[in-house]
Amino acid sequence: MKIKVNDTVEVIAGDDRGERGKVLAVNREKNTVVVEGVNKVYKHIRRSQKNPQGGRLSKEMPVAASNLKVICEQTQKPTRVGYRYLDDGSKERFAKVSGATIGARVSPARDARAKK
Repeated sequence: MKIKVNDTVEVIAGDDRGERGKVLAVNREKNTVVVEGVNKVYKHIRRSQKNPQGGRLSKEMPVAASNLKVICEQTQKPTRVGYRYLDDGSKERFAKVSGATIGARVSPARDARAKK
């Protein structure tokens, strides 16, 4: 999955289409992402000693990663994400729209450890 925590994404399908938000959590096994302010639902809280009032709690639920696109920092438009290797051997994510780098680079030593 090419979406990471703290990326800014835009919803491209579903009820919240067109909304943008920051990625809070990523579940790679289920291919879902929790985005701030998107796909909100009410969770009903029963009255208890801890919460004597009870009520409704609004929280974000996961969205399928296929319904999201990363926002390019340069152009502020939704884009696909690609990977490329630089001359020094490090790997980086880049926006397919503008070619700009997205996020931090991965050093060649760290990338080699991840493959083991």
